[in-house]
Amino acid sequence: MNRYAGIFCVCALTLLAAGCASTPSVARVSSDTQMDLSGYWNDTDVRLVAEDIVKGCLESPRIQNYAKEHNGKAPVVIVGSYRNQSDEHIDTSILTKKLEAALINSGKVDFVANSSERKELNDELEYQQSHASEDTAKNLADETGADFMMQGSVKTIIDSNGKTMTRTYFVTTELISIESHKKIWMNENDSIKKVISRSSTRM
Repeated sequence: MNRYAGIFCVCALTLLAAGCASTPSVARVSSDTQMDLSGYWNDTDVRLVAEDIVKGCLESPRIQNYAKEHNGKAPVVIVGSYRNQSDEHIDTSILTKKLEAALINSGKVDFVANSSERKELNDELEYQQSHASEDTAKNLADETGADFMMQGSVKTIIDSNGKTMTRTYFVTTELISIESHKKIWMNENDSIKKVISRSSTRM
């Protein structure tokens, strides 16, 4: 009986130790804390690039003068494709949403829904034509047309020598007139440059 009790205790202690060993250590930090664990694109990079793009766009003479030249009307923008042409997985939708929010909240630029968002909105609009009351149904062909399309890309340049590597991110943004196809503003941000040193010691 003592033998089985001993075996049971050993098994219980083993399971307890395994459970304790797998428990992660979590520390909460401020969302604007700069952290680089892997050397790849992260939330700090998104924030820094978005701040630079928004500042450059709003300070552009053509954006600043647009309202004056159009009876106080803010330019209406739609977000086009923001291509990831880097060597890693980057969710560019996070960047474009940050740009949208900051530019809209500035009060100097208005945005309309992009192509994927319009699909859902148009489905609802079609539904209202048959199912909503005449007083509340929204009109077809009454959308706000965009004046400009914002689009861009993210690219990387990598240089390495032995255990040291540099990763430079080039984020290009263009604001293009939908009617004339003229590029009225461009921003090329190459301020994100990281030096990554790898240890030769393997655990």
